[in-house]
Amino acid sequence: MQKIAPAISIIGMTKDVIREISINQKEYPQLLKQIHDPPEILYVRGNINVLDTQALAVVGTRKISEYGKLATPHIVSDLSASGLTIISGMAHGVDTLAHKAALDAGGLTVAVLGTGIDDVTIYPADNLGLAHRIIRSGGAIISEYPPGTHGTPFSFPKRNRIISGMSCGVVVIEADEKSGSLITARCALDQNRDVFAVPGSIFSKSSRGTNEIIKKGAKLISLAEDILEEYDIQISAKGGSASGGKAGDEIEEKILAVLSEADGQITADEIIRQSGVEAQTVNAKLVIMEINKTIKKIGDKYVSV
Repeated sequence: MQKIAPAISIIGMTKDVIREISINQKEYPQLLKQIHDPPEILYVRGNINVLDTQALAVVGTRKISEYGKLATPHIVSDLSASGLTIISGMAHGVDTLAHKAALDAGGLTVAVLGTGIDDVTIYPADNLGLAHRIIRSGGAIISEYPPGTHGTPFSFPKRNRIISGMSCGVVVIEADEKSGSLITARCALDQNRDVFAVPGSIFSKSSRGTNEIIKKGAKLISLAEDILEEYDIQISAKGGSASGGKAGDEIEEKILAVLSEADGQITADEIIRQSGVEAQTVNAKLVIMEINKTIKKIGDKYVSV
């Protein structure tokens, strides 16, 4: 177990020491103080100053689909490059991709854990390398649980109020009807935070939760600009430069090339055959392109707009 610092006077020491911050100290995140049940103590590993930057939470399913794998960096890369800190829970799936997309865009990210933040109890354990990368890059990993604390079925849902509480809004990317990310969305509403959601196919189990919260008032988004305009933030010229976004652009270029060569409308199966891209990836990208109005679907065929 790593040494716990008793006070904030050690800020000048190595970034990888574990700091203990009480709610009465000025270093405690100001936005988090505003919720009705803030944790009395936060354990922090990394850059303490990142806790009071303008931040957005990005959450979603652990069982991420090809659509989610494209949508997450598509949204997060530009948010991060535009100066917003990305907060998530470092779980498998959307959370992990959100942290990585922020780092790839050269931005800051904070992981809120439902366990201790020492190397022994960080969960999931196979994201230990990601935790170290977050710290090295100027971000932080935090928890209300002391080092040595293992997760329970209750600790993970409980930490979701911290994810939303430190953020001005919550972005939900892929969530089924019983997803833990919907708990975060409900916390956000209780805390008077904004809720944004990426729509998905009506036939996808992974999108039932997001589609439902859109019906209940969450703002439908398909681009980072849809969120940035809410906060009067201009998208950075660096936007889309992350590896996830670049990979998505290459796929889109292949699809548009096939459409431009087609004589009229063309089916998804034909786009898959001519582009040489995996079927799941093409189908996921077609949904995003249709939402962004880059292409139009007429019956079972597509045409560029």
